[in-house]
Amino acid sequence: MWKGDYSFLLWNLIQKDFKIRYRNMSLGMFWSLLNPLVMMGVLTFVFTVIFPNQNPHFAVFVLCGLVPYNFFAMAFVYGTTSLVDNTNMIKRVPVPKLVIPLAAVLANCLHLVIQIGLLLFLALLYGYRPNIYWFWLPIIWGLEIAFVCGLSLITAPLTVYIRDTRYVVESANTVLFWLVPIMYGFSNIPARFADLYVLNPVAALVLILRTILLDAKPPVYGTLMKLAFCSVATLGVGLFTFTRLKRRLYDFL
Repeated sequence: MWKGDYSFLLWNLIQKDFKIRYRNMSLGMFWSLLNPLVMMGVLTFVFTVIFPNQNPHFAVFVLCGLVPYNFFAMAFVYGTTSLVDNTNMIKRVPVPKLVIPLAAVLANCLHLVIQIGLLLFLALLYGYRPNIYWFWLPIIWGLEIAFVCGLSLITAPLTVYIRDTRYVVESANTVLFWLVPIMYGFSNIPARFADLYVLNPVAALVLILRTILLDAKPPVYGTLMKLAFCSVATLGVGLFTFTRLKRRLYDFL
């Protein structure tokens, strides 16, 4: 299959996933905005009224954590189940299986763009102004997408062989919600765990995002390098793992 054929197939799979997700939904794409807004409102109420803190712009602060986490959690689950969900298509049409989990992850980028727009709008509303470091934003978001693609290329074929993999991923996402500094800052993390935290690309992205948007400073070089290394390494491991496991997928689907 030629490169152009891969691109055509990938784009059509992305469109299919996106249309199926919102089929028969009254609010449609508005859910991409409603979900983070509701969660932001609940967390802001809890951590400013019930447990008061000193952050006057807590809504933007918490949204900097919610947007990366929401994309990761949703894209990871959809990527994990992508091969099983598309069993009929795989058996009927000779398509390259590698494209399917990648399309499932990239389909969620449409939601990500909407939520990033919401985050930037809210930042401007709270008085934060654009700065030159905003040019880093496409790079760090691209690294998170690469990270999720790598993980999905590992878990998607594993789900074909071991169907419980999906529930492991969902449980891991629940745990990660508390391990990513969404409601709290890096200053609250004990020093002995700080280096371990930034090895998590989602946590590192949250730190860099707040540094750029809220502090108007460039990303810390060490944190950026760790994010880049973990993301690229995970993508490489994912490609290698998928290549090894795809050989007998058809027999187990």
